Amino acid sequence: MFGDSETFSRFRSPSSFDRVVEGRSITVGVRDVGIGMPGRTAVHADGDRVCTLVGEAYAPGSATSPAALALERRDASGFDAMADVSGSYLAAVDTGETAYVATDPARTVECFYADASGVRVFGTDAFEVARTIPDSTVRRDSLLEFLHLGVVLGDKTLVSELHRAPFDGRLHADGTGTFDRFVYRPTEFDYVEALAGRLERALERRRHLPGRKGLLLSAGYDSRAFLAGPTDVDACYTVTRQNGREAAVAARIADQYGSDHTAFEADGDYLTTGFSTVRYGNGIRESIHAHHAAFADRMDVETMYHGLLFDTFLRGHYLPRDEFSALGHALPRSRLATDFDPATSLVTDSFGFVPISECDGLDGELPAESLAFARDAVGREFSRLAGRYDSTYDGCAVVGIANQPTAPFRTHLADHFLESFPAADGELVDWHLRTPPEYRNTRTFRRALERIDGDVLRHRPPDRPHDSVTLNEVEQFVRERAPFLDAFENAWPDRREEYERANLDDELFPDQPSLHGLPVLLKLRINDATTWLGRLECDTEPEPARLLSPPAEQFRLRSE
Repeated sequence: MFGDSETFSRFRSPSSFDRVVEGRSITVGVRDVGIGMPGRTAVHADGDRVCTLVGEAYAPGSATSPAALALERRDASGFDAMADVSGSYLAAVDTGETAYVATDPARTVECFYADASGVRVFGTDAFEVARTIPDSTVRRDSLLEFLHLGVVLGDKTLVSELHRAPFDGRLHADGTGTFDRFVYRPTEFDYVEALAGRLERALERRRHLPGRKGLLLSAGYDSRAFLAGPTDVDACYTVTRQNGREAAVAARIADQYGSDHTAFEADGDYLTTGFSTVRYGNGIRESIHAHHAAFADRMDVETMYHGLLFDTFLRGHYLPRDEFSALGHALPRSRLATDFDPATSLVTDSFGFVPISECDGLDGELPAESLAFARDAVGREFSRLAGRYDSTYDGCAVVGIANQPTAPFRTHLADHFLESFPAADGELVDWHLRTPPEYRNTRTFRRALERIDGDVLRHRPPDRPHDSVTLNEVEQFVRERAPFLDAFENAWPDRREEYERANLDDELFPDQPSLHGLPVLLKLRINDATTWLGRLECDTEPEPARLLSPPAEQFRLRSE
């Protein structure tokens, strides 16, 4: 918070943190199992000058710790001092004359803040910050974004009085600001060779984490980079459907590199819907992305690696792909699309869009046309981030990254393990920003992996038997329609099957049979919102009907 330790104690007990750091204008409580380890949460103090880095932070090429480096260069470089810090972090800097909190370039660690108590309180846990608001209201447009897309866009939250530090931004006692670290500047260089070298160095920086090391391993390309690279992985874990081919291929990959492998097959226990999991969505993202949550207590490791956002930064996840028509169906090609609406592309192809206006049995104050509502909401994000890109392709990428839906995956991991997030490494983010969109694809990534280990692709993912994206899509198309062939499996458990297997309609909506016919994804989002907001109100959870028919731009959950 912006204030002294005495004021800090009004909101949180210092004993709930591993360390409380007080500067002249800012006080920060830190709780992290990795505090003091190289590359992890650290504090550097020089008289009245203090820098606290929370998360994973490195200063490549410098013998100085990242916290010390940020403080030392503050006088000479101003806010640009943070450009030399690499990783996934929040930095609280108090020079004695000025104080601010900075996100990493991609805002992979959120900073929530509120002013309702008379001072600016901030933190990484939205729920704890929201508890400082004496009379909170729900923001209607945020709620509708969450129900339609599974994410609240921009710097908003579900609560009108609760905000977020901007993307690639900073928070001050009386305002906010932005950096220009995350700006696309495509150049020519050897994209494959550069990616291979940067990826190896990013993994090397994280190889010395302590204890038994685990990896969340799929049969795809991203996570196997850890096995091919310099990290020493003791145990691999795969969350999969029952008798899934994904786990079988993942087991062969683990065996190839001499690592143990455990598969957790979903059996009605995959969807965890209580507050203990929902809170990792921070009231802005759906908790379903914490795929491993039900099985984390059975993962016997101290350090956990994962490949989250490799597809986003290195393989062009948010870039629109060209399509061709086959028997009346559109199938994607590997090349980029040339005729597309960027906002519509993200809504329909990248975010988990649910067309609520087409759902039967819903009445009330809902948008008349869901696609138009979602497209307009995402379109505003393109305008908000316009200074960071010139190419529309890069616009799609930065809007997707700034509103990344999958963050609960790593937020949950970071609270249960010493979690490492190499996709946020500064060298890899720089590669993303400097590489033209047509080269940010799976082909480039595969070639880079093979520079690290020529045998890394020995075992193909079960849904990608061919090198060609088009051939894989054609085979999938044929398999889905041929009665004598099995379709390719999704890597994750089937949420509809798991929802029914767990009898979640009876558990979540026992007295509301009218909701039982809604799409499973929408019902899970309704539960996320009612659970998070209900706990915030410290009384009974709000009725789903009240969320599905929000009465005003801002409204209270309790009846007036």
